[in-house]
Amino acid sequence: MASETAIKIFTTCPVSAAEEPKAGRRRLEDVAVWSEQAGCEGILVFSDNRQLDAWLVSQTIMSVTRQLCPLVAIQPAYMHAYSVAKMIASLAFLHGRRVYLNMVAGGFKNDLAALNDATPHDERYVRLVEYTSIVQNLLRSPEAVTFDGKYYRVTNLKLTPALPADLMPGVMVSGSSAAGQDAARVLGATAIEYPTNSAPSPATGVVSGGRGIRIGVIARGTDDEAWAVAHDRYPEDRKGQLTRKLASKVSDSSWHQKLDALADAGTDDTQGPYWLVPFQNYKAMCPYLVGSHERIAGELAGYVDRGFTTFILDEPSSEEEMRHVATTFELVTQRRAAA
Repeated sequence: MASETAIKIFTTCPVSAAEEPKAGRRRLEDVAVWSEQAGCEGILVFSDNRQLDAWLVSQTIMSVTRQLCPLVAIQPAYMHAYSVAKMIASLAFLHGRRVYLNMVAGGFKNDLAALNDATPHDERYVRLVEYTSIVQNLLRSPEAVTFDGKYYRVTNLKLTPALPADLMPGVMVSGSSAAGQDAARVLGATAIEYPTNSAPSPATGVVSGGRGIRIGVIARGTDDEAWAVAHDRYPEDRKGQLTRKLASKVSDSSWHQKLDALADAGTDDTQGPYWLVPFQNYKAMCPYLVGSHERIAGELAGYVDRGFTTFILDEPSSEEEMRHVATTFELVTQRRAAA
C-alpha cells in the first residue's frame, strides 16, 4: 500500500518486557511478518531501560522478513553516535536493507536519572541535533568526519563499512514540542506528532522531512462492529489508570503531558472515532481511531491532506487486525487517486 502513494506506514513491535522469552520472540516474529504482509514500510522498535536491546530486536525482525525496515528508537544516553552508525552500516551490509531512526530526546525521568542524565528537556534536543548530525555525517561521507559541538566532539572519525547511498536511514523526531519541531527542521527529519482530537491540526511550521502521527486503528465493516472490538479489547482498568498517572509524573515528554491532560478531562466518547481509553488505561502509548473502514479512511485522508504522510500505528493484536488496517489504508489511497 505504501508503494502506490507517498504514505509510509509503520507498525509497532511488542513490548519485550511484558513477555516470557520464547513466547515473546514468537510474538515479535509474528507481528513483523503480519506487518510486512500488510505492505507496511517498517516497524517501531522501542528503546528504554526495561526493553531488550533495540538492535538485537531489529536483527530478529530482519531475519524473518524480506523488506520490512526497523524504525529503531535511539536514545543518545545509551551509546556513542559512532556505534549507531556502525550498527546501521553493518545491518545494511548483512541484509541489504534500510533502517529508520526514531531519535529520542527524553523518556522517563527516572530512567534518565539512573543514567546520571540531568540535562533539561529543551537542551536535550540541542544535544540530539549534534548527536544525529554525527551519525548522518558518518553515514554520508566517504571521508573522515570531524565535528566540534557543545556536547559532542569527534576528530578524523571514519566509518567502515561504508553505507550505500540508497540505504541512508530516514530520521524521525518527536514534533510535539517547539524544541522537537526545531530539531526536526534542522535535521531534515520527519516530525512525529500525537493528535489530540479527531480533526487534523494545522501545519505548525515547514519541516522538510515531512510530518507524521502516532495513532492506533481499530477498523471494521461498520462502526458498531469496530466499537464492539474496541471495548472488548480495552475494558475499564482502574489499575491501569493509576499506573498511567504515575507514569505521567515521571515523564517530561510534551506529547505524554498533553494526552494525559486530555484523558483526565474525559472529553472522549464513542460519538466520534477519536478514542483515548487505551492510553487512559495505560494499555497504549497513543490515541486510537475507531470506526468503519470508510470512516477511519476519511479521518486518515484528512491527515494526509494536511501533510501527514507517515503513520506509526500501535502494535497489531492479530493478523486479522493488520488485514483491516490494510483495507483502511487502501481506501485512503483510492480517495487520493479519485481526488
